[in-house]
Amino acid sequence: MPRPLRLESGTTLPRVEVTYHTYGRLNAARDNVVWVCHALTANADVLSWWPGLFGAGCHFDPADWFIVCANVLGSCYGSTGPLTPDPLTEHAAYQHFPLLTIRDMVAAHEALREHLALTSVHTLIGGSLGGQQAVEWAVQRPELFEHLVLLATSARHSAWGIAFNEAQRLAIFADPTYETATPAGGAAGLRAARAVALLSYRSPDAYDRTQTDPDESKLDDYLASSYQRYQGDKLVARFNAYSYVTLSRAMDSHHVGRRRGGIAAALGRIRARTLVVGISSDVLFPPQEQQLLARHIRGARYAEMDSHYGHDGFLIETAQITHFLERFYVQSYVH
Repeated sequence: MPRPLRLESGTTLPRVEVTYHTYGRLNAARDNVVWVCHALTANADVLSWWPGLFGAGCHFDPADWFIVCANVLGSCYGSTGPLTPDPLTEHAAYQHFPLLTIRDMVAAHEALREHLALTSVHTLIGGSLGGQQAVEWAVQRPELFEHLVLLATSARHSAWGIAFNEAQRLAIFADPTYETATPAGGAAGLRAARAVALLSYRSPDAYDRTQTDPDESKLDDYLASSYQRYQGDKLVARFNAYSYVTLSRAMDSHHVGRRRGGIAAALGRIRARTLVVGISSDVLFPPQEQQLLARHIRGARYAEMDSHYGHDGFLIETAQITHFLERFYVQSYVH
């Protein structure tokens, strides 16, 4: 972005870089654009983290669609974030990186859309934090999107969700290396934070099915314990604590009704044909949050996945999602 980006908080980022991937080609009518907004620790390579829904032979096949996915501001996968050197000082901000909101992320998406000269988007899709971006963007630019697909997300991040995020940040802040302002700072805290997060991403049933020890005589080092450590180590190997804090705070900021007369008034602006998908076992974004979205978005359709995977079902249950999408598009074109 050649121009500075003024953030919702009032701070200005003097220079912003956005990493993005595209797949497939625009057709002659330029009406085959699918824009994907990614979740908390994902990246712009949607084919790598949403297999079964995106890719050759999948519902969103690059042979048919021009697919765009941009890495969000604040992340560590190429877009401007806490570890990005300041162009003036050549030093990264680390824990002093400014507060980002979902609206700031959408501002970067909008700048990229203009750069790509895309005047319309056939489908805007996102789950979780990605869904928060998608619904915010659809509220801001109702004329831009033909279809909107929201999975396991909300109109406003709940007190329950904020509490989960704060618990994770407290784990990071308890790691004294977080204040060292080095790329590996806060790594032990991030490991613990990921263990906390997993409890909100999965469900009790999922843990019972996969992490129950067959050896009933065991007194220590349970499968569930080693699984939490393993998942923490995996995230530390590919992410950093400073981006995690930044993005979790952005998630907490999500509220489409802020300064718009409330949630119902904001959602009433959306003109896209909308599919909202909930997950029966989701404890982080429970189905009533998606039902609220569907209730206030004009003509929205609601579908619910029966899944024991919890919140992560939006990444895993691609066969169910494909079924819902196929019905949704057929009904859209009929009407």
